[in-house]
Amino acid sequence: MAAAPIARSFLQVAATEEVATPLRVVQIEGLVMLKIIKHCKEFSPALVTGQLLGLDVGSVLEVTNCFPFPIREEDEEVEADGANYQLEMMRCLREVNVDNNTVGWYQSTLMGSFQTVELIETFMNYQENIRRCVCIIYDPSRSSQGVLAFKALKLSDSFMELYKTNNFTGEKLREKNLSWVDIFEEIPIKVSNSALISAFMTGLEDDTPVTQCDYDRLQLSTNPFLERSAEFLIECMDDLSMEQQKVCHLFCLFFTTNLFCQCFRFVCSDN
Repeated sequence: MAAAPIARSFLQVAATEEVATPLRVVQIEGLVMLKIIKHCKEFSPALVTGQLLGLDVGSVLEVTNCFPFPIREEDEEVEADGANYQLEMMRCLREVNVDNNTVGWYQSTLMGSFQTVELIETFMNYQENIRRCVCIIYDPSRSSQGVLAFKALKLSDSFMELYKTNNFTGEKLREKNLSWVDIFEEIPIKVSNSALISAFMTGLEDDTPVTQCDYDRLQLSTNPFLERSAEFLIECMDDLSMEQQKVCHLFCLFFTTNLFCQCFRFVCSDN
């Protein structure tokens, strides 16, 4: 006689289904990538950011729409206005039946300088309300060299646990086997287009390829990037100078202490 199946409560079923599938791929529509490129390129070399909208489906995070954030002036307090702007934009998108679920944000960068404390804090603020979110990093300077510089990043689980405890000691980092390369995880990006757009692009293709001179190489547009690189170099040199002063101070303190100990031993030996 077969044994009767054990009935499970609703809480047990919910706890079983709560196990999240790891995020494997970020699927971005081609139109979203064009919007991000256009926004970042228009304001380059200034850094801009915007909201990502889409759906979280299993191991795939679908990004189906986005909208830019307004640029804030340094002398204006517009944090409340920025939040109201986001809510109003999402309400308008909901009224026209467009995906309005927040799945992260995008931001531009220059020379790959995106690993900052502000990025980590923004991730933690987002993940208080959104279980899985990503940040799309776009570098216009690298794209001008013929590279589509898109990155989809998320915080690693081990770093998030350590960050929540606010215990950033050397021993804890060694226990978790963490280094600076383990803070972020890069998620593969997959570009997708609707069947209608794919058919339209196929109709635009010409049988004979058109060749033209690359006049973009003649543009003298490197001055902003050189200026930005010089600023980063100056900041690093200032940090290096401060560390050198600390080392010199410790060396002088060690030398003074050692000299005092030698004098004390000499006096004791005479007595």
